[in-house]
Order: sequence, then C-alpha cells, then structure tokens
Amino acid sequence: MRTGRQAPSRKGSPIGRRAAALAISAAIVALAALGLFYYFQEAQEAPAPGDGAAVAVEVPEGAGTAAIARILKQGGLIKNERVFRLKSRLDKLDGGYKAGSYELSKAMTMAEIMAELSKGGRAREKRFTVPEGLRVSEVGAKLASEGLVDAGRFAEEAATGDFGDYRFLRDLPKTGERLEGYLYPETYSIREDADEHAVIGRMLAQFDSLFTEESYNRAEEMGLTVNQVMTVASLIEKETKAAEEREIVASVIYNRLKKGMRLQIDATVQFALGEHKERLLYSDLEVDSPYNTYKIDGLPPAPICSPRVECVMAALYPAETDYLYYVLKPELDGRHNFSSAYNGFERDKAAYIKAIGG
Repeated sequence: MRTGRQAPSRKGSPIGRRAAALAISAAIVALAALGLFYYFQEAQEAPAPGDGAAVAVEVPEGAGTAAIARILKQGGLIKNERVFRLKSRLDKLDGGYKAGSYELSKAMTMAEIMAELSKGGRAREKRFTVPEGLRVSEVGAKLASEGLVDAGRFAEEAATGDFGDYRFLRDLPKTGERLEGYLYPETYSIREDADEHAVIGRMLAQFDSLFTEESYNRAEEMGLTVNQVMTVASLIEKETKAAEEREIVASVIYNRLKKGMRLQIDATVQFALGEHKERLLYSDLEVDSPYNTYKIDGLPPAPICSPRVECVMAALYPAETDYLYYVLKPELDGRHNFSSAYNGFERDKAAYIKAIGG
C-alpha cells in the first residue's frame, strides 16, 4: 500500500557521511603512502646531482648513521639524510657502517654507497716519489726528510733485511750496497703505518714486476747476470738524460768492454767519492775504489744508482755501433758527440772544453 511518504536516504544520514569521510581519508592516506613510497625509491636510487666525480670521504671511528648521513649530504653524495637513516634501519645496516677512507662517486645510488660503507674503507695511505738516479742512501735521506722513514733504520733494512726469494736478489753482492739499483724510481702509495721494511719491499716488488721473464732470458742470452745488466743500466742513467742516446751509450759501454778498454766513466768516480762534484779533478780520478772505472777493468761490482726502466731496456737492447767515445756537445744541451776513433774524441773534447771556457 503506497503512502505519500518516502523512506529516508542513507546518503544524507550521519552514518553515510561518516562512511564517505572514511573512504576519502583512506584514499588520501593511500595516495600519500604511494607518493612517499615513490619518493623514497627515487631518493635512495637516484644519484645526487653532480658530474660523477670521485669524492673522498673520511668516516671517523665511532661515527653513527646520523653522522655518516650528514657527511654524505655535505659531500653532495645523497639528497636526504632522513631517507638514508630510514633506509639503513630497514636494511638492518644501522650501526654497521665501518670507519675508513672511501672514494665514492656522485653517480652512485644510495644503495651502492651503503654497500661500500658496509665493506669498509681503505687504510689511510701515504704517497712518496723516488726520482731516477738516486743511491739507496739518497732515497733514505729523501724519505726521512718527508717524515716517512727513519734514515738509520732504512739504511739498516736495506743492508740486512730479508725481502724474500726474488730471483734478482740471488746474485747481488754481499755488501752494504746490495740493493743499490733495485729501489725502483716511481711514485708509490703505501699504508700510512708501513715501516722501513715495508717501504723497501714495495719498491723491490715494483722492480720485480718490471724485470720480466723476457728480461731474464735476454740477460742470459747476452751472457750477463741481472746485477751486470743493472750496473750497465745505472751507468746509462747517470751518463745521459737524452732519451735518444740511451741505446747508443749502452753500445759504447759494451764496445769498450769487448775491447778490454777501461770504461773511464766520471759517474763511477762520483760514486766512489761519495759526493757530487761539478767538475772532477785529476786527483779525484786516483781514488782507490772498485767503482773507479778509471782504475779498474770491466764493470763496477754493482749499480751506482736506481735507473729507470728505459735505461734497463737500453742495457738489454743496445744499439749496434762502433763508437768507443762520447763527449758532451759544445751546445751544452745535455747531448753528446759520439766517435769511434781517438782523434775524433780529441776533437770533440776540445770543442767541449772551449765551450765551457776551459
């Protein structure tokens, strides 16, 4: 039976209004959560703005996640410190990051940065450079002046330290100069806490990596020991700085040795004197030493300095010439005139003496 009255609408009832409000709130929360999720994902995966250059980061001992996040933000490596902390907690890495020195990149994602910090950084390192042509004592003095070693302990280690069974160590002279020539000239990185033994060991390892099996075979083919090859290389290092002359100087040394001529190399006298002199006197040439090639036959007993690898290669692969003499050019540019006859040598020597006002 119909009446003129209609049933009340649920839409307009208090219950309906509450249901609609709850639905709208739920939708807003869902959208906010979804937005936060995408923001969180983007923040942790997208690299911070930058050119991808390496950034040195030092994480100190005892630094917590908040402090590390601050360091990373200051370095431009992350965008948001809070996201980093939250991600660290969710991934159970909070409190698990390790102190140390790191090289991170602005192109890395947050996840990649977190993985690196979990592995642990490099130990702090020190860098040093050994120039070409130095004696062992000069290497020790240079590194001591830079606060890297104690000169006395360095000399003692060089003279008596046990550095393993390197093949090139087997025929060294049993003297205090035994490592002369083998502290390879290079720029090195080594642990900050490395002692004198470790520093020397690092240089010997570098030499070992450069004097290859081919080098040993070539020395044997020439009828020379490694020590003799390195001695010739050290003479080349001291005698010329002109790259194009190294193989030619090597040929002069070998040519004179084959003819039984004394080498008469001034650099060996300087080594025997134990000091560098701009001009040697005739009295200096009389110094009594197995290194004085004006008085001894053949090669000195050991190298007189640490030569670069190019000089070692010149000693192993000399030029083919008949030269027996060389004298600095009168242009005084560090290059030499070479000759195969004594009268040519006398002519070149006279031109040089005139150039220096002698």
